[in-house]
Amino acid sequence: MLVEIARIKMPFGRYAGRKLIDLPEPYVVWFARKGFPKGRLGLLFATLLEIKTNGLEPILAPFRDKNDPRYEERDPRKFREGDR
Repeated sequence: MLVEIARIKMPFGRYAGRKLIDLPEPYVVWFARKGFPKGRLGLLFATLLEIKTNGLEPILAPFRDKNDPRYEERDPRKFREGDR
């Protein structure tokens, strides 16, 4: 699921074509208020909301494409609160 959040692109709307992890947090919060889509995309959005609101984006760095400048080669299982 984390790999999908880091690599799947938004299929519609204002941010169509942008990877889910790169969506602005206010947009994800707005989407939560309006209601997430049904199915897998809705589940990914709900997970993304938790990640963004708790400041956990660094755990997704190892799952980004290797040519992404925010890619970090580290084991996400070793992430601890406060690592950024």
